[in-house]
Amino acid sequence: MIRRELQLIDSNSLFIFGPRGVGKTTYLKNSIFFPQAIYINLLKASEENKFSRNPDELATIVQGLDLAAGNIRYVIIDEVQKLPKLLDVVHDLIETTSIKFILTGSSARKLKQDGANLLAGRAFVYSLFPFCITEIENQVESEFSLNNALRWGMLPKIFECETDLSKLKFLEAYTNTYLKEEIWLEQVVRDLAPFQYFLQVAAQSNGKLVNFSKMAQDVGTSDMSVKKYYGILEDTLLGFFLQPFQHSFRKRLGKIPKFYFFDPGVVRSLAGRVSVPLEPSTMAYGDAFEHFIILQCKQLATYHRHEYRFSFIKTKEDAEIDLVVERPGQKLLLIEIKSTDQIKDEHLKTLNQIHSELENSEAVCFSQDPYPKKIGEVLVLPWLEGVKKYFGAL
Repeated sequence: MIRRELQLIDSNSLFIFGPRGVGKTTYLKNSIFFPQAIYINLLKASEENKFSRNPDELATIVQGLDLAAGNIRYVIIDEVQKLPKLLDVVHDLIETTSIKFILTGSSARKLKQDGANLLAGRAFVYSLFPFCITEIENQVESEFSLNNALRWGMLPKIFECETDLSKLKFLEAYTNTYLKEEIWLEQVVRDLAPFQYFLQVAAQSNGKLVNFSKMAQDVGTSDMSVKKYYGILEDTLLGFFLQPFQHSFRKRLGKIPKFYFFDPGVVRSLAGRVSVPLEPSTMAYGDAFEHFIILQCKQLATYHRHEYRFSFIKTKEDAEIDLVVERPGQKLLLIEIKSTDQIKDEHLKTLNQIHSELENSEAVCFSQDPYPKKIGEVLVLPWLEGVKKYFGAL
């Protein structure tokens, strides 16, 4: 089993949120904290039907565990968003028994929609993502391939696929399962066709400024529908908005966000491009590399540094910084991401300029250049060294 960066506090009940297929169940079943637990999988129709008809059935099970002399002290409920009302029972059982609950979910939509009981702080909240580089670099049989990560992504199942064809088929099945189980069966949208087309357009626009009106025209729907669709992607944990940096910085900053999908392979599959190899020195390769690095930084920061805030800079004159990280008690971190293996002065003119205008800031560049360098005021680091230095475990 590959050791994950996520570290839990086992003395409390927990929520673990993450998209389908990131390994939440595998992580819990193999965790040293939960060697013995009652496991309830709400993706199974029989389990969902049983607890849907009678949520108090959970109470009878847990009260029996609490009174028994056995070693089972945890109850794992997988995909709890399927039955939000079950959380009321969980809340009461946390208060009245010694059993701890481990609750997983791949969607916050129904929990938000139904005003679900989120246990009022009685359960710590964690996130799990696809594999990050620090989890797999020394723990997989074959050597890590950046090109494979950019093309196929970092979902755990990808590392079990032995051929490109099997990886392609897995990603197709993943996106189809998402549409069927998260969107269609849950009746999130009335008409699936516009949403399917939106997914393709949104994937092709991954990491770009989001123009809701232009996208609505491309999809053939309204601005409000496009905003709703993006909300669905956020709620089902398929992606996130990266907001523009807010600062008085000469009042030149743009206000339009970007949107990033949670995995490089999934976004390429949705865009209909996963069968096409990525070629270095192309725009598509550069975009994929930037996407990958941003995901690595955000994932590791979530695991280890929960108070970091991420944004980007794009001025009205089109000067841009890929990633801005606000770190409590530290300098503002400005990160430029370049896929080239030979960083030169001209690559960093914008970063040096903006760094000089922002007080108490630190400027770095993550690239495929194998040598650390100092260019102007910018520290250039090989991307893996940089990600570990600024976002790895302390």
